[in-house]
Amino acid sequence: MKQKKDPTKAYKAAFFDRDHTLIHGDPAAKQMRTEMIERWSGKPLVQPPGLFDQLYNSQQLMTVEKEITLWRAYFAELLRMQGITEKISSRADELFDAFWLKGSVVYPETVPVLDWFAAHGYRMGVISDTFPSLKLTLEAVGLDKYFEVFVCSDQVGVMKPDPLIYQTALNLMGVSAQESLYVDDYDVEADGARALGFTAFHVCHDSEPKEKWDIASLWEMIQFLT
Repeated sequence: MKQKKDPTKAYKAAFFDRDHTLIHGDPAAKQMRTEMIERWSGKPLVQPPGLFDQLYNSQQLMTVEKEITLWRAYFAELLRMQGITEKISSRADELFDAFWLKGSVVYPETVPVLDWFAAHGYRMGVISDTFPSLKLTLEAVGLDKYFEVFVCSDQVGVMKPDPLIYQTALNLMGVSAQESLYVDDYDVEADGARALGFTAFHVCHDSEPKEKWDIASLWEMIQFLT
């Protein structure tokens, strides 16, 4: 990405996607969960396709309390489908306690980049297709302090690239899209923000940048501004 800032634009805010943009899943945590279930069942874990979607009603606006209930139900059903018949409830609780809000790793550049934006007076927010625990997950990895706005699809009722989710974040921040930067690991969602007037980047942590607004890391947002 070799784009440079338009000198006539004055940016006030920067919005970030969460997963695969600021943080990513920890393979070690996933392996630990697999090993726990296999130890209880005595056989290899088979992840039933679509199980979570069967339990999750995407049309219903969520709360953190409903999210907790959903995850406990998911773990209990997963254990049953593994043929486990004993201590279902307590083992589901054990899985929930071990892995809810946990198992995420912060990309190496995330904190230095957020520090730069904070030091230069930018207001920051997160826009994510996820559950109401969005702020709690970022608190768990020490990133929540950087952001004043946390907008998730399960509370807005739409997913990116629907304009409503981006506009909700702008309204909460009190800024315009033209005054804002956005970055997402999914090109369609970055495109959706750009269509509203954001200066939007597609970060390619796991692939080669190819398009005009593709960037290899979050550092390139700073290069764009400077």
